[in-house]
Amino acid sequence: MKSYKLIATILSLLLLLSVGVFAQEEKEMTEEEFQNEMNRLTQERVESTKEINELKSQIDGLKAKQAELESIEDSQRELNTLVGATDASVARYRKDVAQLDAKLQRREGSIEDAQLALENLQKDKISALTEFHDGVYGQMQRNLDAWGEEEANKEVSYTVVKGDYLWKIAKKDEFYGNGFAWPVIYNANRDQIKNPDLIYPKQEFKIPSLNDEEKSKYDKAKSNYKPAPPTQN
Repeated sequence: MKSYKLIATILSLLLLLSVGVFAQEEKEMTEEEFQNEMNRLTQERVESTKEINELKSQIDGLKAKQAELESIEDSQRELNTLVGATDASVARYRKDVAQLDAKLQRREGSIEDAQLALENLQKDKISALTEFHDGVYGQMQRNLDAWGEEEANKEVSYTVVKGDYLWKIAKKDEFYGNGFAWPVIYNANRDQIKNPDLIYPKQEFKIPSLNDEEKSKYDKAKSNYKPAPPTQN
């Protein structure tokens, strides 16, 4: 009986020893596994180092950009001083330029008022600053000139009323302000006017704009006109 117990005890010990050895073998790595793990860690280190260097490069770039911007701001302040401007006055001028530019884009108000406002901007020394010069003397002036051409080429119509005649229509201030320019209306409406002395109510006439040559011609005729002296009975 004792021998059986001894054998059972020995078998138990052998079983425990085999389990311990098996667990130890599970925890230990093979040489190949160890090398693979080292390679993986080395690769991670290389990639991390690369990312760190890239971040450092970006930081250096941002620092350089910041220094450049600070240099530009310093230069801008020097230019402002040369034209007698402050940051506040430049900000106001920038606002005035933006407002006038928007009005020009929308064709808002009158051309005369827009031209006066632009001339006032051009007279200001701040207009010499690079930020404003091309816009105030170039783009905005061209936009204003284009607006003027659009208005000059815009076709206006007029409905004849009783008592009208071509001279009277041409003399209206909203048209030519000069009766001598009546032939322009006549020539523009030859399809309706057979005899310039005969026009009729409800006729719709085109009133074209005068070009520079026509305006000069009829202004000269108007200035040279001398009414006949009144007849004496």
